[in-house]
Amino acid sequence: MSTSIDYFEFIKEQLFDNPEVSYRPMMGEYIVYYGGKVVGGLYDDRLLVKPTKSAIAILPAAPLVSPYEGGKDMLLVEEVEDRDLLKSLLAAVAADLPDGKKKR
Repeated sequence: MSTSIDYFEFIKEQLFDNPEVSYRPMMGEYIVYYGGKVVGGLYDDRLLVKPTKSAIAILPAAPLVSPYEGGKDMLLVEEVEDRDLLKSLLAAVAADLPDGKKKR
């Protein structure tokens, strides 16, 4: 199963008015970026984020789930209606991640 257009449009409405947030479609799913860093994605109509220290502090009761068979566990974000929470969550996850390698 892949993420439906309806779910993508809903999440897009919640998140993508922030210029730091972008996405890229990939094999029926969507990778979510914040400030150019991969912070999570949409998988099977679920918003999942990387389980960084800050993400776990913001969502202490969020279950860890696999985005796909063999994938690393990620935090399931169930409060997708709360725009402020989503924006602060993505910013916190990005802040926890190392800067990417510079391209030559």
